Amino acid sequence: MKNYSVLAAFLGGALIGAASGLLFAPEKGVDTRSRIAEALRKRGIKLSTADLDSLADDIAEELDDK
Repeated sequence: MKNYSVLAAFLGGALIGAASGLLFAPEKGVDTRSRIAEALRKRGIKLSTADLDSLADDIAEELDDK
């Protein structure tokens, strides 16, 4: 069970790192958010525009707090 926790923590960190890297890339925010939405849709996760904006804001807040 501990192995699953370590794996989940690693994958969660990798996902947050990748998302924050995309959000801070020198690209228009609209383009970046559409790329994130497309990547999530390919994995079967469907988010509305408002949900995607909320997710991006949450990630930005987490990064600002550190």
